[in-house]
Amino acid sequence: MEMPEHIWFLMSRNLSGEASAAENEELMQLLQEQPALQQQFDILKRWWESQHAQADHSVEPGKIEHILQRSSVEEAVTMPQQKRGIFKSMFVKVAVAALLIITAGTVIWLSTKTTATPVLHEVMAQKGSRTRTILPDGSTVWLNAGSKISYKPGLTGADREVTLEGEAFFEVVKRNGRPFIVHAREIDINVLGTAFNVKSYPNDKTIETTLIRGLVSITRSDNGQAQPVYLKPHQKFVLPVAKDPKNDNTANADAAGNQRPARPTVPQIVNLDKNIDEKVRAETAWIYDRLEFRGDTFEELAKKMERWYNINIRFEDERVKQLTFNGSLENETVDQAFKALQAAVPFQFTINDNEISVRSY
Repeated sequence: MEMPEHIWFLMSRNLSGEASAAENEELMQLLQEQPALQQQFDILKRWWESQHAQADHSVEPGKIEHILQRSSVEEAVTMPQQKRGIFKSMFVKVAVAALLIITAGTVIWLSTKTTATPVLHEVMAQKGSRTRTILPDGSTVWLNAGSKISYKPGLTGADREVTLEGEAFFEVVKRNGRPFIVHAREIDINVLGTAFNVKSYPNDKTIETTLIRGLVSITRSDNGQAQPVYLKPHQKFVLPVAKDPKNDNTANADAAGNQRPARPTVPQIVNLDKNIDEKVRAETAWIYDRLEFRGDTFEELAKKMERWYNINIRFEDERVKQLTFNGSLENETVDQAFKALQAAVPFQFTINDNEISVRSY
């Protein structure tokens, strides 16, 4: 599938970080109109980001925040004359990479042309990693470890709908007449140009939405009688998740063992301290490569650490599960992390590759 040079030009400008706001807007419009083009750009973007990550592997941790903040801002600037030579080489590099992956892109394009129902596009962050992506409408999404989002190619339709499994931070671009909706297990979040965090891992006991700025309304998809809940900045919506009777036969059984309908759970609205820096706020610190925990039991913290480090933690007794921890992890290795926890609250552990056994003294 051959594309005009102008489209390659816009893609390379976007990937190299030299695109103006107008150029990004034009590119996003083209991608939205052409799902096959969006999929090819996503392939190219993932390749480009993997090369960038390898080149920047030695970047100091303190610079990560600056890189993230800088990459999320679009400025309408004219490219300085002395940078044109550099950009030209970047353009060639992007074009060459595109030629290398064009076969894969063509296969995807053909599959979308021959499939009656469009295949959902997925972006994933594997365990032990975090990733950032730009959606076709220009919105930015950070995905935490073990998370994924899915959406129709190009985010087509009257509503911009995204389904989340795991945890993500969204910076949504406002589009008049086209609301942005996040589906996360038992809730639907309706967004109007805002920044917020959603935590909805399959095995977690709660679903959480934290609003940083803007406005969101939350609707219970599992309870048609519930009224929408509106969040203000620095408020957190916490919904306890009832056990799934498919996975737990005792979850909704009466004394005689007969199944009964699950009762709708009651959400809570938590007001957060506005003076806490987002880098150390437990709900958003992960974006800055920090794992914050406040009063977590070892069992709760273990789930986070398993995703954060891509490890498996096995408890050898029940008592150690109830130990509680406060603190944060940033650049520590697995061994360093467990030794730091051990210094705060005594316990024993054994590491065997990515398997960690934990037990009481």
